[in-house]
Amino acid sequence: MKFEQYDISDKLQRSIADAGFRRPTDIQYKSMPAILRGEDVLAIAQTGTGKTAAFAIPILNTLINRKAKSNTNAVRCVVIAPTHELALQLEKVFISLAKYTDLSILSIYGGVDQTPQKAKLNEGVDILIATPGRLFDLRSQGDLDLSAVEILILDEADHMLDMGFINDIRDLIKFIPKKRQTLFFSATINKSIKKLAYSLVRNAIRIQISPKDPVAKNIDHAKAFVEMDDKRFFLEDVIKSEPDKKILVFVRTKVRAERVKKAMERVEIDTDTIHSDKTQDERLDNMERFRNGELKILIATDVSARGIDIPNVDFVINYDLPETPENYVHRVGRTGRGDSKGQAMSFCSTEEYDILAEIEESLGKPINKMEISKTDYKNTIKISGEKDNDWQKVMGEIDTENQQVRKKKNRKKRK
Repeated sequence: MKFEQYDISDKLQRSIADAGFRRPTDIQYKSMPAILRGEDVLAIAQTGTGKTAAFAIPILNTLINRKAKSNTNAVRCVVIAPTHELALQLEKVFISLAKYTDLSILSIYGGVDQTPQKAKLNEGVDILIATPGRLFDLRSQGDLDLSAVEILILDEADHMLDMGFINDIRDLIKFIPKKRQTLFFSATINKSIKKLAYSLVRNAIRIQISPKDPVAKNIDHAKAFVEMDDKRFFLEDVIKSEPDKKILVFVRTKVRAERVKKAMERVEIDTDTIHSDKTQDERLDNMERFRNGELKILIATDVSARGIDIPNVDFVINYDLPETPENYVHRVGRTGRGDSKGQAMSFCSTEEYDILAEIEESLGKPINKMEISKTDYKNTIKISGEKDNDWQKVMGEIDTENQQVRKKKNRKKRK
């Protein structure tokens, strides 16, 4: 089935054609009819499967065809996203698809001045895309009217739970009409996700696009056993072996992100970082430079980069293994978006064997192993462009930090 066969507005058909969409992806094909009928939907789909358009297209069509219930500036549709980067990405998609309509779209998020956001809300907004914290703040201050919300969408719901937003979401729901359409989108599902979802939806249609392998089939992902102090040499080797590739590097903490950046500077590799200690402008600038290809290597933490649709990421490198199996799927899903092919490599040190076991158990099979002979391992370190061996001492702090993280996690397990 092609998009042109759907009973949707001509204005949307034009923007869909402009975007180069021809046939719906699996999640779009299965969820759009139900959303167009006004039903609640609980959708579980891998990252990179086109789920944003899966709800954006039918919601825009609904708002085009349905008159607002009042003449006030009350918001008609609320989309809640866990991070401001994702909120901006969603806003971009909605604006692109709505460009031939007169619907107004706005994203609001923390870390920036509230005044411009309040001014735009006063002008009237049909579709509001917001992070939970800023949404809660503006509502509590009386600057946001949620009394006319017809449609509520939670995107990356699992990530919102991970970030501790569940109470904010439950409080916000109290101010949104009970008679509404609710769409709940998540890349993973567990007991907590189910509990939250079924407290929000009514007789929802459940749609799950989850093959046996939760990692998309067009992503070639592998692991390499590399000791903690040696990881920087192997990262250097990958980057220098693929000089024209766009590479997203994941680390566990913002401190480690800056340390890895400094390690790459020592071997004359240009990188930058994105994490919570960066200012809003710095984060947006680094994301844009990485998106347009000016910056080839971006080092990120999970909180900053999850859910972001960056085109043409050739390679994802898990410099540190993630703390949860779900984050592994999200990380490697930053490459191989849509129909594109992608590669991912995970460095696993001795200290991370337990984490690797958890990830592989969740995946239901071992991750392919990249064999590294002792000779190749030694040569990778030997041919590094790093000149000062004193850096070994500095980077050794990373090993200490990692051990502390593992000890803390083990103590929690024993409790």
